[in-house]
Amino acid sequence: MEVIPLAIPDVKVIIPKKFGDNRGFFAETFSRQKLADCGIDAEFVQDNHSMSGAVGTIRALHYQIGPQAQAKLIRVLKGAVLDVAVDIRRDSPTFGQYVAEILSADNFKMMYVPTGFAHGFETLEPNTEVFYKVTRYYSPSHERGIRWNDPAISVPWKVAAEKAVLSAKDQIAPMLAQVSELF
Repeated sequence: MEVIPLAIPDVKVIIPKKFGDNRGFFAETFSRQKLADCGIDAEFVQDNHSMSGAVGTIRALHYQIGPQAQAKLIRVLKGAVLDVAVDIRRDSPTFGQYVAEILSADNFKMMYVPTGFAHGFETLEPNTEVFYKVTRYYSPSHERGIRWNDPAISVPWKVAAEKAVLSAKDQIAPMLAQVSELF
């Protein structure tokens, strides 16, 4: 398992080792011990799986506050996404900055997003399936969001704004400057 810190080093790309032969491949995609050996000591309690049919579907930028704050380990089972983590730790030197990585079924990369970050992704292929582990259970009363196209953050989404497929909740999420419940 290879672990690569991104420009904001608390967010990491993880590349599991694949062992292939004429049947296909085998890979260990999660080992708590191996992640802890690489500095990621997180206890995951829930798995989530999403499927987005249309290219340009954006699910962003989400986080949970307080005792339900989540770290995430994201991987793509089918298709590809632009995966994004935005630093929302007020005292961080990278507050309001993002890191992004293309995760796909083909490149086999995963991304670890610690607490203190808003997370989102854009689908780059049709019928993309994303699977992710979280360290706290989903809690609607702790869920928060930031507008996906906040110009202060300037995430380089691939889709034109007028063609983005968004939930009603993501369309009206506040800008980062309007959010009071951060880390």
